[in-house]
Amino acid sequence: MPEIWLSYGPTDVVLDIRTENLDKKIDSKGTVLTDPEITSKLEQIDLSKPTELVVLDHSKAVQKVISLLFDICNQKTITKPRLLVDKPSMRLMKNIFTDPSLTIMEFSDVQLSNSNLIFVGEMEFDGLFGFNTTSTKLIRRFGKEHMLAAYEKRKGNLPAPGEELANFAVAQKFTDAFEISAIEIVGNSAGVIDLATGHPSSTSSITKSFVPIATNEIGKHRTIIISPGKESVGETLGRSLTSLWNCSEAIKEEGLAILLAECRNGVGSEAIQQYIEGRMNLDRLKNPAKYVDGMEDLLFLTEVAKKFQLGIVSILPEFYTKEKLGMIAFSGIKEAMDYILKTQGVRQKVAVVSDGSYVLLR
Repeated sequence: MPEIWLSYGPTDVVLDIRTENLDKKIDSKGTVLTDPEITSKLEQIDLSKPTELVVLDHSKAVQKVISLLFDICNQKTITKPRLLVDKPSMRLMKNIFTDPSLTIMEFSDVQLSNSNLIFVGEMEFDGLFGFNTTSTKLIRRFGKEHMLAAYEKRKGNLPAPGEELANFAVAQKFTDAFEISAIEIVGNSAGVIDLATGHPSSTSSITKSFVPIATNEIGKHRTIIISPGKESVGETLGRSLTSLWNCSEAIKEEGLAILLAECRNGVGSEAIQQYIEGRMNLDRLKNPAKYVDGMEDLLFLTEVAKKFQLGIVSILPEFYTKEKLGMIAFSGIKEAMDYILKTQGVRQKVAVVSDGSYVLLR
């Protein structure tokens, strides 16, 4: 019996599955850059002028890049840039970067006009924009008045991760107005695959290196278990759904997709939260008068649920996942596997995705 370890929150859990039930295990691909290769790319940044790093993502790839940037500062005896992070990540960042000379401060939304800012984040796929880059992260946070236009220009009512979409230009146009810089990272569970530095409108070009290494042509499968493979993605339901969108094209009609996401920080989507509380009407989703954060994920969730069954292993209340969102709720991965064998037969083949946030299934 093969042992498959899957990321679940800050730990890994084991999926005990018989050899005859394992269809295939799908991992992320790509050659990891060495530290000198990463450093060579980072040396294009002018650290002699005042610089502040805004940490958009606390993934291991982001931590690696920041650490190597600090090493460059040490070698050149340059003062390290201070880190600006969101309040929920303050303690984590202080535990990771323990240098007493380093300044770690809370990032204020009023600071976007500061030309000293370098936004550091890891590129992901996105159901609405195709790609989640520095530009899309910034328009979601600072350009809410532009998000309705981006939502209206979506490809359709199903997620389109990894595609070049018209509404991505809305995000780029928004960030073009600011004199800021970015470090855009392409990674996988093993490390950094590629990175680009410069204005967010130019760093987004590394989408071209992301798609080939992420795409897996696997055909359609009846049953798939999906782990995001990235702790920060599994922290909320809203974030973890991106892994489901990445795999949705590979699920057969009337098939079953089970998402493994702890969701220790809750729902993480204003639109889904409003729907759970009875304050959001599904009829509003296709032609809304106002954009609400996470509206696209609620739309995609309702539409894909018409095509195949959705299950989730999480710590979210069943009232949320089962009663309100119509998902099959499991308390653990063993319970999910038992359900598959009971409802689909003891010989059912299961595809297992260990890095849902890093793959694109076709």
